[in-house]
Amino acid sequence: MKKTICFSSLFLALILNSAVSFANIDPKKSIKKKPRNVIFILTDDHRYDYMGFTGKVPWLETPNMDKLAAEGAYLPNAFVTTSLCSPSRASILTGQFSHTHTIVDNQAPDPGNLTYFPQHLQKAGYQTGFFGKWHMGDHGDEPQPGFSHWESFPGQGVYYNPTLNINGNRVAYKDSTYITDLLTEHAVDWLEKRDKKKPFFLYLSHKAVHAGFQPARRHKRKYKGKKIALPKTYDQTKTGAYRDLKWPQWVADQRISWHGVDFMYHDNRDLHEMVVDYCETLLGVDESVGTVMEYLKKEGLDESTLVIYMGDNGFSWGEHGLIDKRHFYEESVKVPLLVRCPELFQGGKTPKQMVQNIDVAPTIFDVAGVKKPDYMPGVSFVPILTGNTDAPSRKEVFYEYYWEYDFPMTPTVFGMRTDKYKYIKYQGIWDRNELYDLENDPDEMYNLIADPDKQEIVKSMASAIYDWQEQTGGMNIPLKRTVKYRYGDYRHKNEY
Repeated sequence: MKKTICFSSLFLALILNSAVSFANIDPKKSIKKKPRNVIFILTDDHRYDYMGFTGKVPWLETPNMDKLAAEGAYLPNAFVTTSLCSPSRASILTGQFSHTHTIVDNQAPDPGNLTYFPQHLQKAGYQTGFFGKWHMGDHGDEPQPGFSHWESFPGQGVYYNPTLNINGNRVAYKDSTYITDLLTEHAVDWLEKRDKKKPFFLYLSHKAVHAGFQPARRHKRKYKGKKIALPKTYDQTKTGAYRDLKWPQWVADQRISWHGVDFMYHDNRDLHEMVVDYCETLLGVDESVGTVMEYLKKEGLDESTLVIYMGDNGFSWGEHGLIDKRHFYEESVKVPLLVRCPELFQGGKTPKQMVQNIDVAPTIFDVAGVKKPDYMPGVSFVPILTGNTDAPSRKEVFYEYYWEYDFPMTPTVFGMRTDKYKYIKYQGIWDRNELYDLENDPDEMYNLIADPDKQEIVKSMASAIYDWQEQTGGMNIPLKRTVKYRYGDYRHKNEY
């Protein structure tokens, strides 16, 4: 195996007193049983703790997600490598970092040389189906490699009355057809009609719960008037306290912007009302999970099928005065990750080890009996689920986000997180970096970047980030050809 996983042994020795590396993993220990059926359910902008069982929002009800967690595992420390739709989806599908697959934002096109992990499953005899949002780079709805059945729509899609590209033929739906229900219905129908002699892989990719939030009509107004407890860091950029807390100036400036709580999406809507819409929209996704699980139980497949539920990125609701994603704060970079397979591991687990979206493909390969390609830096998290304490666990996650022409409020970000510390550094902006003690400051309120006794930690983490970038070919920022056609307004050339 290439030594691309152990990026910072020096830092780990200093901070964690551990030099354990993923490079020690023996690929021969992957599961050798018959290939398992796999269902991967991906949602959009679903924050990691917005599920009923977490208690984060006391009035939010997600009984099917709750059941999935109770009968399987909830991994509360699941992270993406880039908190943005297209880069994250590309990292899931390729098992690579954003700077490697180069789909660094929502407009960057597929470079044409990528291999998606379902292509390997097809070669292993799997029948594969994709249903829903592709939106990986500036791509339309055309069928993609790796899927024997394809149903999708262009870009973000719509919540009501969508048009689906079904294996190359576009079908328009009317009569208030709701996209979450439609995708679920078609996915289950495909499962019903599949070849029962072959293993299957289902990729159900929901549009929900992306802004602007539109719940199914049956869920509208269910939570009307409900409110959330505002985060501890909500008011700091408004009162000026962020200066004493040593936050970067760009965070305060973004408060009154597209991604700030005082001008959310350039509107004056109430934050609590938007959260209600978000949570009501999530109810359709929860019912989708229930429908899929009911089908598996009916067919006698619920014990042996690996079911993974995940979000493509997190979402802020007022933390640091921000909404949406892109930044490296916890609520933006963490995603919900629920996994269930009773024949593989006992339920009720909440393993604290860190995993990333680049680990999804290796995990699915593990249970499918497919060898992981050497170019994938991630590893299977099956040992975490099965309680294999001899298997090394991830000691660090790395993060990257590249400044966007269309959303210039957030600078280029590089970061590293361990169980103890988070270091965030910015590129191309004259501002201060950030260091947080996550054990003592989980809300990331007190920036320790200037503390004299933390300078060795800062130096070690900064060095580790450079090591990671050098070893994975990430020292150059991927640029795209763009056109400025009007003052203050940029568009990518491939939009013309």
